[in-house]
Amino acid sequence: MIFYSNWRSLAADRVRVALALNGVPHEVKVIDMLGGEHLKPEFRAVNPQAVLPALQLDDGRVLFQSMAIVEYLDEIAPTPPLLPADAAGRARVRGLALIHAADTHPLLVPKVRTHLTKDLGLGDEALQKWLSRALHSGLEAIEAQLASSKDTGPYCHGDQVTLADICLASHLLAFMFFKLDASAYPTAVAINERLQALPAFAAAHPLKQPGAPG
Repeated sequence: MIFYSNWRSLAADRVRVALALNGVPHEVKVIDMLGGEHLKPEFRAVNPQAVLPALQLDDGRVLFQSMAIVEYLDEIAPTPPLLPADAAGRARVRGLALIHAADTHPLLVPKVRTHLTKDLGLGDEALQKWLSRALHSGLEAIEAQLASSKDTGPYCHGDQVTLADICLASHLLAFMFFKLDASAYPTAVAINERLQALPAFAAAHPLKQPGAPG
């Protein structure tokens, strides 16, 4: 497998954690996002959407969209499982994950930030307000779900790391990237601290990847 990635990509981080958790062998190909490599024909031939991540299988087929890739990895290497065994548990985990991956992260991506600044004329302060509102709104919703549910344990759903934890860690990475304070969300922060102590999450941290600032 070839994993097309970049340390800056939160979506790639979600896949990187899943690869580490499930121990799936792969080769990493770094795509220079700042240099616009993802927009060039060579990468568009891999992923016509021109976004990261992408996962090229050994037979040449290419998977795209981080959530689909993570569920694929969970199906081919289901130890440890990233989704609960029961239907209600799977729905809860997916719901928690999608607050980040579907409702929040799309508001942060480079093409949206470029549109806001270059096309709509937002300055740095206004852009920071946009990012802050999106991230705080998402984490407020996640915190409320986690703090109020008997299904929350050491991790987002019981005592097993799931897709929800992968997305929570990604959400808090965005807080770090954009220099925001997450202290108002103690349940989420405590879970993330436990996650970051796990070898897979620690090794997958963006700042430990090729190209990241030292």
